[in-house]
Amino acid sequence: MNFEDELLQDAQEDAFIVSHIQTSLPAEVAARFEEEDLYYILDVCNEYFSESGILESEADDDGFVEIDLTAAAQYVADKARQERDSAYAIEDLELIIEAQLNYGDQ
Repeated sequence: MNFEDELLQDAQEDAFIVSHIQTSLPAEVAARFEEEDLYYILDVCNEYFSESGILESEADDDGFVEIDLTAAAQYVADKARQERDSAYAIEDLELIIEAQLNYGDQ
């Protein structure tokens, strides 16, 4: 697979994740976020997972890695405030991140 194909595949996967997030959120929360916001949150959240060392963490006996949703949401909120002058509620971000993580369980 060449680089362009990988980029296309990644973009398609992101589209599926964003669609899953949109359908998983309570309607009142989903209404507060444009699709562009969800793509941004997805990217920043993936950055957090990479930089925080979560991806290298040891799984427990059931194969799960403990993720602090509040810490991830705070990271996204801080980054959005710096980069986009956007103020997202931590509770909303926790729901979005949880929906993102649950996508892999589908």
